[in-house]
Amino acid sequence: MDLVNEPKTKRGMETLDRIAKSAEFLFSEKGYFDTSIVDIARDAEVAQGTIYIYFKDKKSIFQYLVKNLGQSLRDEIRSSIKNKSTRYNLEYIGLKTFLDFVKDHVGIFKIIWQAQFVDMGLFTEYYEEFSKSYIRGIKKAQEDGEMRDLDPQVLSYCFIGIANFIALKYIIFDDNDNYDEIIKSAMDFIENGAFKKN
Repeated sequence: MDLVNEPKTKRGMETLDRIAKSAEFLFSEKGYFDTSIVDIARDAEVAQGTIYIYFKDKKSIFQYLVKNLGQSLRDEIRSSIKNKSTRYNLEYIGLKTFLDFVKDHVGIFKIIWQAQFVDMGLFTEYYEEFSKSYIRGIKKAQEDGEMRDLDPQVLSYCFIGIANFIALKYIIFDDNDNYDEIIKSAMDFIENGAFKKN
């Protein structure tokens, strides 16, 4: 099912972008259930009927946002790690790119986590797509002898969890924009673990 009627003109794309940005802001500030189509239209400075040119209803806008944000984030990470050689470097740059993306889209957590109450299938799909990408990279790193032979799916969700909660603490809670030492600590943990070896 198509979530959006893709515009064929530059002006149409600009209107769609305004609607999406307004929805992202309002869903993150007021929540999905307390945001109406009227609110989105007012914030985007378009007629209410204009929204229905692009979207069937409010839920379609929400689903579009979640899918679009997820795809944009995966594309950005994929692009940033393209020419990195080792799995360690891939993880390091990937984590930094993720934090930068969250800083630019601070509402992403509120929107994504609301999805479990709006559309649980969408919420599941969002994280499963990230896991699939991770699993491919982990398997290759295991084949190359860079990573231990642990369950790739378990590892993928460990990495996702680390990135998510670091972003939640240091960007959403603390509004921090200097991640260097944070990333170093996280990567030290990823590389060496938390326990001393006897």
